[in-house]
Amino acid sequence: MTGGRRPRGDMRGAEVLGLALLALLPPCPARRAARFQPTWQSLDARELPAWFDQAKFGIFIHWGVFSVPSFGSEWFWWYWQKEKIQKYVNFMKNNYPSGFKYEDFASLFTAKFFNASQWADIFQASGAKYIVLTSKHHEGFTLWGSEYSWNWNAVDEGPKRDIVKELEVAIRNRTDLRFGLYYSLFEWFHPLFLEDESSTFHKRQFPVSKMLPELYALVNKYRPEVLWSDGDGGAPDDYWNSTGFLAWLYNDSPVRDTVVTNDRWAAGSICKHGGYYTCADRYNPGHLLPHKWENCMTLDKFSWGYRRDAGIGDYLTIEELVKQLVETVSCGGNLLVNIGPTLDGIISTIFEERLRQIGTWLKVNGEAIYETDTWRSQNDTITPDVWYTSKPKEKLVYAIFLKWPTSGKLSLGQPRATLGATEVKLLGHGQPLKWISLEHSGIVVELPQLTVHELPCKWGWALALTSVM
Repeated sequence: MTGGRRPRGDMRGAEVLGLALLALLPPCPARRAARFQPTWQSLDARELPAWFDQAKFGIFIHWGVFSVPSFGSEWFWWYWQKEKIQKYVNFMKNNYPSGFKYEDFASLFTAKFFNASQWADIFQASGAKYIVLTSKHHEGFTLWGSEYSWNWNAVDEGPKRDIVKELEVAIRNRTDLRFGLYYSLFEWFHPLFLEDESSTFHKRQFPVSKMLPELYALVNKYRPEVLWSDGDGGAPDDYWNSTGFLAWLYNDSPVRDTVVTNDRWAAGSICKHGGYYTCADRYNPGHLLPHKWENCMTLDKFSWGYRRDAGIGDYLTIEELVKQLVETVSCGGNLLVNIGPTLDGIISTIFEERLRQIGTWLKVNGEAIYETDTWRSQNDTITPDVWYTSKPKEKLVYAIFLKWPTSGKLSLGQPRATLGATEVKLLGHGQPLKWISLEHSGIVVELPQLTVHELPCKWGWALALTSVM
């Protein structure tokens, strides 16, 4: 960091080597026989823990020093200092005194109203099954008292609290959600990373003295069951020792049997290596993929961090959010919905409303989302905005439709009825519905005549189809 803050990682010689070697030792008790080797071929063969595919829906939380300016993007520091984008330069000129440095925002990151229990209750109400908190973004500021970040962390600066620990305890004590952490491998302005970068990554000072020991400590201390890596900095996997770390994570870490990881572990690994694929931010291919994937996306269409300058039209509507969830799950993905709390730890009303709304929807339609498989068709060929999921063991196919037909009849081109066995129900309604077969393939379902207030939900509905082909 600049501005007089010397990261603890900025050390030399024996001190660096001693700390790094100590941190890289596997934890006690005694190790098991290694099942996975530090190669992509071995690591990619690991079976993804079943809970992740069953969960379908999680919440991403981008929170850090960037939440203080809360302007433009969580990349504020980079856009202001490195790219010198004019709107960021003007924002600082118009709102802060001359000489104000990005590091000065840290003392203003108060988390004054942060209440981990309150957050946990909101997340539980959303129907999510896991959360992922940014333990450290590209700015390098850690939300726990990292031994390797000196005073550039939430215990020494700003909140003077271990945010990661408080949220971990609340999630595990108050909810049935899995606790996960995001971690940026690189840091924009860390002097050791910049020195390594200038050597075209022949030097490895930053990962050896900062990133690796910090990441090992993070896993050992907080036991995240999702480890969401990001920020490869253009460096290859041998620079980061990604495969070595993941081999330890899968073989010897305290979460070795349940942890899931994504694909952002080095330059060139995205959508190619790792536990599940993210491929790109806001990735929604609209078709079935052969590998488990996740659509990480934002309720604010333009930023991951909180923005004071966001207008109401910048946020997804609940209808758009339900559509994202349904499309994603139908194509075999998980949806990771991001919110950005304010600098003082408040989940703003618009974020809370969307989370509670999707939770209300899932209370009715969760049967068609959680623990489902994909079906032979992802969406319907006759009626737009109809998406399918299935539970083969129960002989169930779910048709989730996002528009209630004005005719009161829903035409489905994909399901083929089984005479004497097929039954159709509307989730949240209960009574079997009448249907007829189409001449070649498909069925027409007669929906119940309900008033707006009698509908089981407001923003999308699901039919449970028994014994269809």
